Parts: sequence; C-alpha cells; structure tokens
Amino acid sequence: MEKDFIAVAAGRKKAELVLKNAKIVDVFCRRIITGDVAIHQEKIAGIGDYTGETERDVCGAYVMPSLIESHAHIESAMLPPREYAKLVIPHGVTAMVADPHEIANVCGEAGLNFMLKDAENLPLEIYFMLPSCVPATPFEHAGAVIDGVTTQKFMESGNFYGLAEMMNVPGVVGADEDVLRKLSSTSRIDGHAPAVSGKELAAYISAGIFTDHECLSSENMLEKISMGMWILLREGTQAKNLVDLVPALTPTAMQRCALCTDDCHLGDIAQKGTVRNAVQTAIALGVEPIDAIIMATRNAAECYGFAHLGAVAPGKQADLLIADDLNLTHISAVYKNGALVAQDGKIVPQAFNAASNQIPAEVLNTVHIRKITPQDLNMEFDPAIPVIHWIEDTISTTAVYRDNADGLNRAAVIERHSGQTRIGKGFLDNYGIRGGAIAQTIGHDSHNITVVGDNTEDMALAVNTLGTQGGIAVVQAGKITAYLALPIAGLMSDKDAESTLTELHKVENAARELSVNPRIDPMMSLAFVSLPVIPELRLTDSGLFDVNKFEFIK
Repeated sequence: MEKDFIAVAAGRKKAELVLKNAKIVDVFCRRIITGDVAIHQEKIAGIGDYTGETERDVCGAYVMPSLIESHAHIESAMLPPREYAKLVIPHGVTAMVADPHEIANVCGEAGLNFMLKDAENLPLEIYFMLPSCVPATPFEHAGAVIDGVTTQKFMESGNFYGLAEMMNVPGVVGADEDVLRKLSSTSRIDGHAPAVSGKELAAYISAGIFTDHECLSSENMLEKISMGMWILLREGTQAKNLVDLVPALTPTAMQRCALCTDDCHLGDIAQKGTVRNAVQTAIALGVEPIDAIIMATRNAAECYGFAHLGAVAPGKQADLLIADDLNLTHISAVYKNGALVAQDGKIVPQAFNAASNQIPAEVLNTVHIRKITPQDLNMEFDPAIPVIHWIEDTISTTAVYRDNADGLNRAAVIERHSGQTRIGKGFLDNYGIRGGAIAQTIGHDSHNITVVGDNTEDMALAVNTLGTQGGIAVVQAGKITAYLALPIAGLMSDKDAESTLTELHKVENAARELSVNPRIDPMMSLAFVSLPVIPELRLTDSGLFDVNKFEFIK
C-alpha cells in the first residue's frame, strides 16, 4: 500500500476525485450513509468528509457499487465481448462471470481464444470460466470436443477463473473418470443441476461444485442453499425464475443468493439491461431495494471471491454507479476504476479507445451442410411418439401425446459442423407458427441448425438461406421476410450493437407475423429446443431425447 493512498484515506491529502453529498449504499450494514466518496489511484480511499482535486456534487443521489453479472453467456446477445460491454455498462454492470461454451461448442480452442482477445482492455471486467461440457452430452454432435486432458491444459494457462457449469450430472454422480479429471483441474466450479435433489444432489456438491442457476422450484432452491450452495437467481429473456423463487426467500437464505441472466437477448439488454432488470424484477416481486442491490453486488463478489469488488468501502476498487433511487430507475453515471465510463445511458467514447480486433478466419464460415430439400424434413406423425410441449415463460418442456398433428409445428435439428448433415425430426406444441418457418444456427449447446415451421417447403428455404455464415432466417409463404447474418461462429454479428439491433428487430417482427405464441421469445426459445440437459423432452440432431431418462425415444 502506497503512503500517498493512506494519506488520502486519512484526509491529509486531497483525493483525485470526490463524489460529494452522496447517499452511500452500505451493503455490509444494510443502510444508507450520507457523505462523500473519495477516489484515488482507481480505488476508494474513504467515505465521510473529503476534498478532492476534482469534486462532483451528486446532490443527494445514491452512490452504490456497480453491478456484477454472476453467470451469463455473452454469445446469447449475438455480440462479441467488446460490443456486449457497450450495451451492459450504461446499465450499471462493470464485472461479470462469463461462460463461453457457445462458441467453444462450434470452434473449440479458436473460439475461446477469440473471446479472450476481444475482451482485453475493456471497462468491463470479464472472468471467463472454462466450458466443462463440450459437447453438453454425448447425445449430440458439436463442432469441438474438450475432454479432461484438454481441460487441465486450458486451466494451467491461467486464462480462466474456474470451471463453467457442470451439466453432466450423471457423470458427476457416477464418478466418470473424464468428468473427475475436469473437476480436479480447479477448486472453483459452477453448477447446473435442474431438479437434482437428495443424495444425488449431495454427491454432486461433494465433487466441489458450489453454485447453481437452475432452480425451478423454491423447495429445490432452499435444499441447495441448506447444502451450502450459492444460488444465482436467474432472470433472462426466456428463463425467468424470480417469480417462483423470490416469495420463498428468507432473509437468511437471501445471503446465499446472487443475480444472473444466463441468456439474454440483444433487444432486452438494450432496453432493460441485464442485472439491472433482475434487480428491478426482484423489487417488483417484494424484495427490499437494498437487498436486491446487495444480491447484485456484495453477494456476487463474495460468491466468486472478488475481494476487491462489491462494496463502497476503503480499499475496494472504485467501480460505482450513481442512481436517482434504489430502484435504479435512472442511472446517471457509471465508474470503472474511478474513471467515468457511462453517463445518462450512454457510453463515454474514451472508455473504448482500444482498436477493434480482427476476426480470425477460424471462427468464420462455420456452417457445413448440403442443400436441404423439403423431403429431408418430412416426418409422418405417430401418436405413439411424444410431442415437445413448450412451457411459456421458461426454457422447460414437457412430453405430451396427441391424437393427430393438428395445431402442431414441425421441428428439425440439422448437424452443421462435419458436413454429414444428420437430421433429427419431431413435432413442437405451443410454439404457434402459422404460414412459414424460422431457422437459426443458434441451438444450445452444440449450435446445430434448428428449424421450426408448419410446412417443409418454407422450412427448407429458411435453412438454405443461412448459407455458410449462419444467422437467423424467417420465411413466410415461400418468401424470405427477414435475415440476420451471424458470421462469427454462426452465433454473433460482426457489426456494432446498434446495427445488429436494427436487423434483429426486423427478424423479430417477421417472426411475430407468423403468430408465434406471444409468451414465447421466438428466437431464444428456438435456441433451447435442442438442449438435452434441461427437462423434459428435447430434439437433437440424433432424434428426440428424454432428459429424465437420459436416453433417446425409440
């Protein structure tokens, strides 16, 4: 510690910057303190009565730690880290835990290196967790494989903060050798354990897994907290768990909760932010504003061991936001390391002074399929085979049986990585498309092509529109009505956030013209049709998959 910094903290010397006349959110004692915040050498020197070389009178506004995103997949915003940062920082986020398993499933090591490089020198502190399940299961075909030996090599590089969500619950509980090799590579391991309970949960936690964002019931959440887990309360674009979980939170249980979004669409981020929206949603559901802020700051920092973040206190990094109220209705300023990086909802240009990175060829032109015909997508309806029923406002499904195909959509997942063009087919209920089709190269987690429609002609046209670079295509009555190119791994745009958002709105509007269920996000839900680790029934490029039994439907 430098003498100069101590002198500022002691009041013997002026600070570089002082925020005057603030209502300071004390996340330790759960109270508001009136005073000044002294900032020096990128850290908070003290709170109280201070003078500075530069002083800013905040006129009674609230000064609080900036928000921490505790679990998210950046790629779900269809933007690389640099452009993603420009969206989330004005909404108060200056640090996050990110799992780049979307691009890892497509491009492997080249994809991980791209994300690491693009995240350099940003006013957003990104802690990348190493994807633990590439592919998510052995029941689908991804573009890469990261096994236990490779995991250990990556962890030794020092580029990753820990191991990302371990989705292979049977592998953990059954003590699979390759899974154990991955788990032994680090002591910081995120979880993914929907509906896991009892001794199975005990076995899962005993392997060193300390967080979970997949709580689908309040009972399951409290059981996990009782077993020592941190719960990352999720409020994303399609998966919205706060409404079910918040009513069961006791003051004590809340001390083991942080906030996350997991997967958030570009349009939602631009309009509502990420963690900011989660804070506001929690407050609307009855959480006291200061408690919602504590979950989004101090709790997230304590969960992940960010000792330098999460509080307005001496010695902490000067990552702050200034807001008119505790509901975060208006965030007037965001500071990173004591420097102003956003003001009144806009990025400060000098905060992004580093040159943009060139996109490497290894993450471009990642779609390798032959031309698809309507016949490729045809499937006779069989009442003995279950139908995927989409549950509104979630990413969960149930298996249902129908006497006929009336009102159902056709669905297909097409493997796009090897050129072999494997196709899994099924029927989807409650999605609602009429008179067209939607196809996209975003399909968790292997990111094969997912297409849904009410006729195979439009479905084939939508798939073929994706070309070699991928993206999202909407077709209505034999015509392409919208197309968003996502050339980076078929997941992310190479354009700026504003341009990408404009094109996304066109795609969303075109999708809504097809009468998609208004309580289902057209693209985000489509992206989860193929994820075989969330109950109950999914569709991969190998066919219909029963998640509960962990086997294909015969």
